[in-house]
Amino acid sequence: MSEWYEFRSLSIPSGWSARSGFAVNPYAPGRDPCGSSSGSAISVAANMVTVSLGTETDGSLICPGDHNSVVAIKPTVGLTSRAGVIPLSLRQDTIGPICRTVSDAAYVLDSIVGFDPRDSEATKAAAKFIPAGGYKQFLNEDGLRGKTVGVVRKPFADLSNTSLASQVFEDHLQTLRKRGATIVDYLDIANIDVIMNPVLCGEALALLAEFKLCINEYLKELTTSPVRSLADIIAFNTNNPDLERIEEFGQEIFLAADLTNGIGEEEKEAVEMMKKLSQDGFEKLMLENELDAIVTLGSDVSSVLAIGGYPAITVPAGYDTDGMPFGMCFGGLKGTEPSLIEIAYAFEQATLIRKPPLFDSVESSCKDVL
Repeated sequence: MSEWYEFRSLSIPSGWSARSGFAVNPYAPGRDPCGSSSGSAISVAANMVTVSLGTETDGSLICPGDHNSVVAIKPTVGLTSRAGVIPLSLRQDTIGPICRTVSDAAYVLDSIVGFDPRDSEATKAAAKFIPAGGYKQFLNEDGLRGKTVGVVRKPFADLSNTSLASQVFEDHLQTLRKRGATIVDYLDIANIDVIMNPVLCGEALALLAEFKLCINEYLKELTTSPVRSLADIIAFNTNNPDLERIEEFGQEIFLAADLTNGIGEEEKEAVEMMKKLSQDGFEKLMLENELDAIVTLGSDVSSVLAIGGYPAITVPAGYDTDGMPFGMCFGGLKGTEPSLIEIAYAFEQATLIRKPPLFDSVESSCKDVL
């Protein structure tokens, strides 16, 4: 599912599209599968496919991976080409693998990284991060030994839904220690409350203008589509209110984006604010504490990583009392995928938490969708 669709309106439920309806979490059919790459995550989780790809602008790989008990890698922006993908923001968009194991994800990542003349600026800049020999060499069961992992609890521990998840998180931290990692606990990211608010940090303002520019350019390159601009999309939705459920869900974000007029001074200031927040917050935390990665419970750290173009990987970590999955998210500085894969793989092999959804649950979920 493309992230731009849920970008249409704040009212659109996670995992919904007009063509396929509501996506269903195969572990807990009544719970949120998370978007926007929910279809990619669900298909892997339910054994419909072996691997899939997803897109992330802010959370749409890490969150579906977390909510559907699969592994998702959000690569450093530019490490993978966005050519052909419906864009939202070239500054934040990234393409990554969703798989059932870290091993599969690393092999898929090897296949999709590299320079692409169709996305030349970003992929050329990030090509320096690609290690000789690829990423599969970092599938090391002893990969936690000697690593320094920072634990950021505020506000992510508070956002956890249950005490069970919190206790499991503590147990997993102990596993990281036993496997040779140094844990630096109770770290704080400077200005985290601002970073987590898309309006205050400037993300919302920048994305509106970036989206209009990106989607118009994308649609102009299509050869047969009757829809050639954001204005055309808005008109289609307006002219097909029942199909697009306009009265129920609206399209206020599309309308706001269409009112923008390129990247002006306000948008430039918003981008600079995000750069400074990232440098003074996440980057400073990583460098001052000499961290190989941070770890958080769940996927709410996605905004911290999104505005700076940083990589992350989520690994299944457990299940709530109703079967709802939750994961451990490991994030790092740009180009640190090798360390993140080592850490994630060693954690996965030490815990082997993931289990497939119950067949009856998957079958009933599919019937509900159909």
